[in-house]
Amino acid sequence: MTDITISPGLILVLSAPSGAGKTTLARRMLDEMPSAQFSISYTTRPPRGKEKDGVDYHFIDTKTFQQKIENSEFVEWAEVHGHFYGSSQSLIEQTREDKSVCVFDIDVQGGTAIKRKFPDAVLIFIVPPSMEELERRLRGRQTETDDAIRRRMLAARAEMERGTQSYDYLIVNDDLDKALNELKSIVVAEHCRRGRADLSALRLQNAETVSNG
Repeated sequence: MTDITISPGLILVLSAPSGAGKTTLARRMLDEMPSAQFSISYTTRPPRGKEKDGVDYHFIDTKTFQQKIENSEFVEWAEVHGHFYGSSQSLIEQTREDKSVCVFDIDVQGGTAIKRKFPDAVLIFIVPPSMEELERRLRGRQTETDDAIRRRMLAARAEMERGTQSYDYLIVNDDLDKALNELKSIVVAEHCRRGRADLSALRLQNAETVSNG
């Protein structure tokens, strides 16, 4: 097996079915890690509800999205329900240069695309404690019809089957504080990985000399 080159910058991908609490966890973690950067995706779909450009998404038209593809500005992109979504390549480059942390809140398709390009990216899948609890959370939003919730539940099952088979870490979000602590523990552990830990002061002949973020 070929060794994976470890970058001092940490690429962190969070994925989960809708309703599992992924976005809440990401925001809580970022509140406690002010040096980390959040990847705001680009999309061609219109804003929903109170969504704001540059905060929730970068809202752009299809022509601009196509230009960004042609200019290789996306580390990953996909079409979902007739709209396009993409993640910035430049943020990863900046993260590696700054030896910092960038967080992607994307689906499994996007996460595995990033992993193919950057094998040292860390993929974390968030799951609900049960399918019944996931449905309860979705219904609690009171924003969708029964038919829409059924479609979301089917999509969630498919997403979980892919994510639990291919991701590096799994977190069951039964208790938000516990899940947050597990997420932060993963970040700490990854910063201690051979290749990210700063051993330069030891002046060892074969020591890794990168510094962590």
